[in-house]
Amino acid sequence: MQNIQTTTLSRATLMFPLALVLFEFSVYIGNDLVQPAMLAITRDFGVSSSWAPSSMSFYLLGGACVAWLLGPLSDRLGRKKVLLSGVLFFVVCCLLILLTQRIETFLALRFLQGIGLTVITAVGYAAIQETFEERDAIKVMALMANISLLAPLLGPILGAFLIDHVSWHWGFIGIALLAFLSWFGLKAKMPEYKQSIPKQPISYILYDFKKVYQDKHFLGLTLALPMVSMPLMLWIALSPVMLVEELGLSSLQYGMAQFPVLGGLILGNIVLIKVIDKLALGKTVIIGLPIMLFGTFILLLGVVWPAYFLWSLIIGMTLISFGEGLSFSVLYRFALMSSQVSKGTVAAAVSMLLMFSFFIIIELVRMLYEQFHLLGYSLACLVLIALWFTFPRMLLNKVMQQRQQQDLN
Repeated sequence: MQNIQTTTLSRATLMFPLALVLFEFSVYIGNDLVQPAMLAITRDFGVSSSWAPSSMSFYLLGGACVAWLLGPLSDRLGRKKVLLSGVLFFVVCCLLILLTQRIETFLALRFLQGIGLTVITAVGYAAIQETFEERDAIKVMALMANISLLAPLLGPILGAFLIDHVSWHWGFIGIALLAFLSWFGLKAKMPEYKQSIPKQPISYILYDFKKVYQDKHFLGLTLALPMVSMPLMLWIALSPVMLVEELGLSSLQYGMAQFPVLGGLILGNIVLIKVIDKLALGKTVIIGLPIMLFGTFILLLGVVWPAYFLWSLIIGMTLISFGEGLSFSVLYRFALMSSQVSKGTVAAAVSMLLMFSFFIIIELVRMLYEQFHLLGYSLACLVLIALWFTFPRMLLNKVMQQRQQQDLN
């Protein structure tokens, strides 16, 4: 364990999260700007549009494959060194993709760019949780989520502009510049704590991960995260195909359709920040998940009445994203603090489970969508949310009861 003294949230201490969220924004818009352009990119490479969701799934797979190394490495070398190196690596990969001539090379570089996701989740988020007190850390995470949501809000519109007026290559140039700016902010404002973890052989990494993954408490709380966040990830991955190809929307209409859906997530995060000090920690999850489940039923109603599917899709996804905003930051805190292993390793373990889940589920639902179209998408969202009401819900109730008993004592 690292012995790090936490701090309270203030204007001065907020500068580090703001620098981190600029990089997070760069990484997220690296997906949200690119996804709308994927139809044009697949045409440029002369391949089927069915390759479009693979850009996102390979991006997520890249985020999963090196988390096992970056998290423990940041425990030993320090979060700041690993984070700054990761930002520079992301910048280089964004520039290299400008030279691609084949879809396979493009996807390989998307995989390498996805390592930026691990830099955020396994290193940056761990630093946030260690730097701030519990409820302040949740507020910071929700605030960062709201700022980073500008990426999926602006990304589709910017992607549509690139498609219609210039080239998708300029998107990666802009992303690289934003990430490089964040590097300067992180270098100046990120605290650099002295590590208290003992120097150990690299083999101890496997021992630490084994200890984390054998913890049923950790597994239950962590596997709840993709159940809650996956419907919106599927929306980001498949909405270009659903809205533009299947429902016939223009690129601009597609971009405008993102506003209510992602606005729901922003509103959910704002509500979470407002009520987090007034409710028992975890109560917003108990409120948010039924809202998400109701949203999936509205999706299915649109399948039954196809003439209203677009409205059902937008309303249902808005409710789902609102519930996610109420829930995700709290669930992430519970998952990260569920193990006594050093937080870089735990954050890496969370990141790997999340990213591999995202990759597998997106690819499965992509194939399901090719067969069953809008019905397949709606059923996938329903199943994911319904699964949370099994073991994860029981485990959350148990954690809340334990915390209540501790407060009474």
